[in-house]
Amino acid sequence: MSWTASNRYRVRQAPDGLALVQDLINTRAIQQYAPDLLAGRESAEEWLTGAAEEWARVRGLDAPDCSLSTPDPQALRDLRSAFEALIAAAGGDTPEDTPEPASDRTDHDVTVRLAPDSQGQVRMVPVGRGPQWLESALWSETLLAQRAGVWSRLKLCRNIGCRSAFYDTSRNNSGVWHDVRVCGNAANLRASRERRRMREDSTS
Repeated sequence: MSWTASNRYRVRQAPDGLALVQDLINTRAIQQYAPDLLAGRESAEEWLTGAAEEWARVRGLDAPDCSLSTPDPQALRDLRSAFEALIAAAGGDTPEDTPEPASDRTDHDVTVRLAPDSQGQVRMVPVGRGPQWLESALWSETLLAQRAGVWSRLKLCRNIGCRSAFYDTSRNNSGVWHDVRVCGNAANLRASRERRRMREDSTS
């Protein structure tokens, strides 16, 4: 698969349509490493078009209309903040820098269509265009992931300077870093330096 935002950070990818939720989170900028893909209309529309086409390929459905108006990138950023907070809360992980949704809206009334597939299975089909379609798809995939018992495996890297979304494949679902060799080692080094400083302070 080719999920543009998540590929930037080389994270473990969520399965099936849940990767759409992950990719939305990974549109955010991480320090100086990569820009925010939802900063402006052009880049936001390019991301949404690619992500929707990949999602449609995975789900065997037609890609939606992903054209955006000038205010739409803000709506996408609000959605991203809402899902970052949702993922963090599900994992009991709510650091100070987890963004709060810009809107005071606490309910998320979205519309989906229920339709049978060629095997006679009923599935949820997102409706709308642009941000409306994305919100419909995101909540549909979230519900499906929760029902399948895999939602808790979608996590935010514990490194405050990273916070990329990754899919935890550990047996006991205990992963906290998107890459232990990168963020894990950096955190361990900071902790080691802090312990050394505290020992030096206590002996001085």
